[in-house]
Amino acid sequence: MRLLHLGNVVIDLVLTVGDLPARGGDVIASSTTTTPGGGFNVMAAAVRQGLPTLYAGAHGTGPFGTQAREALAAAGIKWLHPAREDLDTGFVVTLVDPTGERTFVTSRGAEATLTGDELPAPRDDDLVYLSGYSLLHDSNRAALIPWLTKLPEDVEVFFDPGPLVSEIPGHALEAVLDRVDWWSSNAAEATMLTGLADPADAARAVRRRTCRADVLVRTGPGGCVLAVRGQDVTQVYGFAVQAVDLNGAGDAHAGAFLAGIAQGKEPAEAARRANAAAALAVTRRGPATAPTRDELEAYLRGL
Repeated sequence: MRLLHLGNVVIDLVLTVGDLPARGGDVIASSTTTTPGGGFNVMAAAVRQGLPTLYAGAHGTGPFGTQAREALAAAGIKWLHPAREDLDTGFVVTLVDPTGERTFVTSRGAEATLTGDELPAPRDDDLVYLSGYSLLHDSNRAALIPWLTKLPEDVEVFFDPGPLVSEIPGHALEAVLDRVDWWSSNAAEATMLTGLADPADAARAVRRRTCRADVLVRTGPGGCVLAVRGQDVTQVYGFAVQAVDLNGAGDAHAGAFLAGIAQGKEPAEAARRANAAAALAVTRRGPATAPTRDELEAYLRGL
């Protein structure tokens, strides 16, 4: 099985700050790093768990595009398209405060210019990953929605709406809800969609809005809630760790969960492994800090 990733690889400019600046103010960062992020984090997490991965998004010509491709190659991730000649890859300014919480500002680039004729025909055993960020870009949305509705029924689709779920155009969101097999979001995103504060209630509500999807709602240190069709909603508990950087935790979770599903694990076991992968990721600084398969296995054996 292969992961076909149709999200967006960007470059993260990560600044560690003592506190976020007041409006119109300024703060001095204690550290600054430049690293691939966005969809790269999910793909790296999946590959580290043994899931072959193809990046089918767009990427640019320029220093950020070069850095993105170097990171993809180093991680063992192949890409489908040549670089855009007239655009660089976009970037995200990420502010990380002392609690490990992160705040983003995104600048679009080549990754926001995907077109319909660039979308591949998936293999029957592909797992397709879609990101809500893609649906915020006019070109990507216009390409992806018709493609999604024509996918063969046996191609499994995983969707992560991201923190801007409320800004996804309604027709695009409904098209996704009609087709996805897995909806995965954090609790705040599930609340934005449903208006329900309790993660289990929100998971049930999301499941009702879909035609066929199972639902996973991440609850931070608490783990995640699973709403699998035909079963009661269940809590899959997380792991207690000392977090230093929450950036990329959800991506580590998604990549590990997808790898578990691809390897034939039951959803609850895939979710447990994903919880552990996310826990390990937040003990390390940086967005793409998901563990390898050996690291994850050793951690779970040591519990």
